[in-house]
Parts: sequence; C-alpha cells; structure tokens
Amino acid sequence: MSTPQWALDRIQEAKEKGLTSLKLSNGYLKEIPSAVFDLHMLRILDLRNNQLEILPEAITQLQNLSKLDLSRNWLTSLPESIVQLQNLTELDLRNNELTNLPASITRLQNLISLDLRYNYLSSPPQEVAEAGIQSIRQYFRQLVEQGQEKLYEAKLLILGEGGAGKTTLAKKIVDKNYQLQEEISTEGVDVTKWHFPLDDGKTFRVNLWDFGGQEIYHATHQFFLTKRSLYVLVADSRKVDTDFYYWLNVVELLSENSPLFIVNNEKQERQRELNERQLRGQFDNLKEVMVVNFSNNRGLERLKDAIQHYIKQLPHIGSSLPKSWVRVRERLEKDARNHISLQEYLTICQENGFTKEKDCLQLSSYLNDIGVFLHFQDEPLLNRTVILKPKWGTDAVYKVLDNKIVIKNNGRFTRNHLNNIWGTPEYATMRDELLQLMMKFKLCYEIPGEKGIYIAPQLLSENQPYYDWNENYNLLIRYDYEFMPKGILLQLIVALNKMIWGQTVWRSGVLIEKDKTRAEVIELYDRRQIRVRVVGMHKKELMTIVLHELDKIHATYKRLKYDKLIPCNCVECLENSEPYFYKYQQLQNFIEKYVPEIQCGVTGNMLNVRSLIDDVLERKTGNDEQQGMPAQYVININQGEKKVADNKISITNSTIHGSVIAAESIKDSFNMIQNASIKDDLKEQLQQLTRAVESMIQNLPKEQAEEVADAMQVLTKEAVKPAPRKEWYSISIDGLTKAAENLGKVGEPVLKLAAKVSALLMGMGS
Repeated sequence: MSTPQWALDRIQEAKEKGLTSLKLSNGYLKEIPSAVFDLHMLRILDLRNNQLEILPEAITQLQNLSKLDLSRNWLTSLPESIVQLQNLTELDLRNNELTNLPASITRLQNLISLDLRYNYLSSPPQEVAEAGIQSIRQYFRQLVEQGQEKLYEAKLLILGEGGAGKTTLAKKIVDKNYQLQEEISTEGVDVTKWHFPLDDGKTFRVNLWDFGGQEIYHATHQFFLTKRSLYVLVADSRKVDTDFYYWLNVVELLSENSPLFIVNNEKQERQRELNERQLRGQFDNLKEVMVVNFSNNRGLERLKDAIQHYIKQLPHIGSSLPKSWVRVRERLEKDARNHISLQEYLTICQENGFTKEKDCLQLSSYLNDIGVFLHFQDEPLLNRTVILKPKWGTDAVYKVLDNKIVIKNNGRFTRNHLNNIWGTPEYATMRDELLQLMMKFKLCYEIPGEKGIYIAPQLLSENQPYYDWNENYNLLIRYDYEFMPKGILLQLIVALNKMIWGQTVWRSGVLIEKDKTRAEVIELYDRRQIRVRVVGMHKKELMTIVLHELDKIHATYKRLKYDKLIPCNCVECLENSEPYFYKYQQLQNFIEKYVPEIQCGVTGNMLNVRSLIDDVLERKTGNDEQQGMPAQYVININQGEKKVADNKISITNSTIHGSVIAAESIKDSFNMIQNASIKDDLKEQLQQLTRAVESMIQNLPKEQAEEVADAMQVLTKEAVKPAPRKEWYSISIDGLTKAAENLGKVGEPVLKLAAKVSALLMGMGS
C-alpha cells in the first residue's frame, strides 16, 4: 500500500534534521510507513486518529521511543514483542478494538502511563485495564499465582414508562407461571436474580434490574445504566406514551451502545405498530423487537431464548479471572446482609486465598465498576463500608426523593427529616453513609451557611424567580446537544452550590456569583441547549470556571455529542442579543492550521480567530487550581528536569505542564537554527527568541504550550529558507505574540524579540 506524500515528506524531514519527534496523526493511514522504522532516534511517535489494524513487529526497532500515541485506530491486538520497547513511559491506546493484552506488557519497566479507555477488553477486564498499568500488573500476577477461572454473570436492565409492565416481565422471566396481578408501581429499582444453565454444566447468573418509570428517576439513570449489560425497553401496547427515541438514546449514551430489545406488552389483545426499520437505521444496538402477551405467555419463551443468546455474547462474559476473585464473588453473593465493614470484606478475601490487601481492594474496585456491589474507596466515610446489596442503597436514596414532605419543600430536607425517612432498623446506623452516598451521586448538597439543611435539586421549583440582570457587555456561551440526557444542569448546581447567588436556583437554571461577577446558566431542555451568560468585573474567569465544570460533567457521558458555541465579536453581533455563533472546535481547527481569520455568518465581517476564543475564555497563570480554576488553564509543576543534548536550551518537563511534545518541538527548532545557513544577526535573534519561548511555555498549560511550540517551529522553518514568505512567518509570529501578551513579564522578551525577528525577515520576504 502506497504511503501518502505528506507522510513521506514528514518522515524525510525528520530523517534529514535528526528530529526526535514525528507526528503522523489524522491521516487515515492504514499501515505504518516502513521508513518510520529507520528513524532510530525517535523518542515521540504520534499515530493517533488513523486506520491502523496491526502494530507490526518492526516497531521494536524504535528502541528510543518514550511516548507512543496509537489512540483512535482500529487495532485488535498488540504483539508480544512490545516488551522490547523498554524506554516507553507513555502508551496511549484509547479508542481501539483491543480484546486482549499480551502479558508481556507488564514487563515494560518504565511504563508509567497506559491509557486503554474505550476498548473491548476481556483479558484483563476493561475495568481493570482502565485503572492503569499497575492494576494490569496486579491482575496478571494473580493469574499466575492462583490460576484462573471464568465468571458468568451479567445485568439485564428493564426500562420503560410507569405501568408499562416492567415488573411483570421481571417476574415472568424468573417464573413463567407467575399469576398476573395489579402491580404496585416500582419505587426506585428492584433487583431480582435469575439463573440458567450453560452447556458446560456451569450456571449463568443474571441480575434483573427493574427501574421505576416515574420522571423523578430519569435524572439518576446515569448511575445505574452500565455498559456490558443487556437492556429491555417495555412498552404498553394500549398506550402511546413511550418515547422510543428518548429511551434508545439514553441507552446508547449511558451504556456505551449495549444491546437492547423492545418488548411490546400486548394487553387486551391490542397490538401497536412500530417503525422498526427507521429505529434500526438510527440505533444499531437495537437487536430485537418482540410482542409478548403476559396473560397467556405468548412470545415469552422466544423472548427468554433471545435474552440468553445475547446476554452470553456480552464482551466480558467468560473473562478469565484469578480463582480467588471468583471464590470471593460467590461468597459475597451468599451473604444475606445489606452491607459489611471494610474489615469484614478483607477477612473474607483472606479466607479465600488473598495475601495482599491491595489485591483485595483491586477486586472491590472491579466489582464496584461492574455493579455487583458498591464500595467507594476514594470517599473517607463510604470507604469503611461495602454495600453488598445495591438495591438497599438505592432504595434509601429514592425514599428521600419520593418523600411527600421533601417534595412539598421543593427538595429541602434536614437531618431530622432523614431520621424519620430512614427510621427503620436497616438504615438507623447508616444514615451518615447514606447521606454521603446521595452527595456522591450529586443528588443533593448542603446549603452554604445553613448547616444541616440540604437540597435535592431535581425537586426544586420549576418556576424561574425574578432577578435583575444587566444585559450590557455579557459574555455568552451555548451548548447544543444532539441528544440531551436529563440531569446535566442538576449536577452543575451541586458542583457549584457554594457559589450560588442568594440561593437563586430553580430546576432548569441557576445564578452563580464570584468576585462581583455573575453567571446565569439556563437549561432549555426542549431545545437541547444550555446557555451561559456572564456579567461583571471578572467575566472571563467566572465563565472559565462554569465551562470547566460543565465539561467535566460532559466527560462522564462517553458518547455524548454536543457543540460548544462561541459568539461572534463583530460590532453588529456585540449589540445583538442573538449573535452569530461559531463552533468552538471549528475555531480550534483554524488555529491548528494557522488560518488567522473567519467570517461572520450574518454580517460577512472577517474576525481574528484567536480573539474569538480569548474574548470568552481566560487563560490564567498561577496555581489557582485549589480555588476552582480549571486544570487546562493552570500551571501544574511536578516531576524533574531534563537537559537537551547541546545544553544550550534547558527543557524542564515539569514546567511545561508535562508536555514532552512542546519540549521536543523547541529542541527541534533550536537544532534547525543551529544548522541553518542564514545571516548571523538573524540566527542570533532567532536563537534568543527560541530561548525566550522555551522560558515562556514553562508558564503555559499543556495544550497552549504545544500550540506556542508549534508556532515557533513554523516560524523557524520559514525563517531559515532563502526567501521566507511573509504570509507564513507573520501568522506564526502573531501566534507567539498573542500568547506572550497574556503572560506579563514572562512574555515581554518574546514580544520584543518577535518584533526584531519580524523586522529582519521583512527585508528577506517575497
């Protein structure tokens, strides 16, 4: 297969200039060009976002590699020989199609960062792999020490509107002779166990989760609708209240596209037609659409057969686990208690073959991730208890949300309320832990300044209160969602509860205040939008805080599709309450491609791309992360120092926010200048500018550091040509100065030197 010319050019440039970093990303490459394997000096190789299906053995020729990015490819396996890349410290394998890892990967002694999110791993289990390289090493060690056994267990989640027949379906699956009766509407979640035999004599365990259909429960689905599960959506054939698109979107989003059935509950012999072809065209996880009559069991056996077939095909079924893991799981399943202490759990582990506490905790993390029990190791209060019966915990939570007094109080409750709600013996000694569980799930928060009084935001009033708002000089941001799950704003309210202005908060909106600046965040669910506007003295800082929290919430939905929209800043749009909006990602793409301007879609005015972003987002220096400033805009100092070979530039990994790419790019720029045949005065000014830029990026977050380093490299490539082109070096100088302007004294040398370099180049440019 021929290698595209752009890739050959980059490889040739790296070879000629002795570069240690090579970027071949976003190129739809189907194989790694063979010439890459001759670049033995490479320390960084970026191959993300291609179509690679195989990682060839030849990769082991790159013995100096310290960072290898293979994310967003089509890899299905890794070679055992990867162990030969002993200098690897970072390996990114996100968004591939890996099902197994070679055990040899655990022998990469210097590997610190291994990212395996969004794969299909069964060995080790995906949950173990996503915990990082140390977790993977523990897993393989235990397999060797204890031997392995397969665990056959999965969740079947039954969804639908209230009264659709979900509870009847759960009971009919377990016992086809169950007699129909008027079911009490499920409150929260009911969990039932169902077992069926496998061909090898083993037993398959299915945990049937029957969800309450009331609207109040929808915002909590994200905590229970897990991946690696099978879903059944039940619809009442007599009614038309089932929003199939809502439910199918919810499952696709929250469960990473797990397989789903639609079951039409045929009541009184009435049938309901569905546009099945259209639904299948939009949702490829829709496996079956079936009609079942529970009064005479027509269609029931066919449904159960289909469930058994598909649930056995789930990716994690039959995963090899250390024998002690399986023994502990079986022991805990037989325990009738709702919860046990951490010490009791550790004792059970020791009785079943565990010798290391960290192995016990790894198992608890895995069982928590797959929904067998609840144990939150990162929460000091919740850490002490292992909740063996998740239904016990969820029932307690829903008892608060369903309480008539709490509902009447628009979500306000006190510890006295909880003493009554959780007054039965099964909850009496666990009230603190259960309250912490609600706060962990972002279902409530303590009202600032009102100790012991809490709010469940999904029970807030729907009415927007009156408040004054200055419409002048507002900063605006808008999020548009392809599908909008319920609960995003509610989570934001909990996350920023200490900043709510005068408790001005309602179910679909909130006012945030900080340093004489206010932000209004409103959810328009019918339009699938969240709108943010900010007014006051420190608009950019507060906007950045709000957007950071929203982006953190978005990151918890792995398949969420949305656009972040930046308003136009031309004169006409600034005076318009409905300005033209640009997609944030589009602006970022323009910056990456050094396209300086973009056109307003309303007026036709040309605008500076970088200013559109900078007018809204604050790029702040100083370690303010503890005060709520987002990490991507904050310096983060860690790790040690690394010297470049010629000792003329000192590159500190820690002070470049961990960006090895930026460091290597600056080094490459300096090497190009050193080896170039250019005038001495230009060479001297370029060298000084490179050192100034290297110093400046020590005070920039990772992404911006890499942008600035790239701009310096573009400038260098153009400046060392016999006839540099003004349109290219001016763009990169503009990028450097824009960054330097935000850094005060740190950026002043860059501004002065960039002006000198520009003046020298003006006499040479064509």
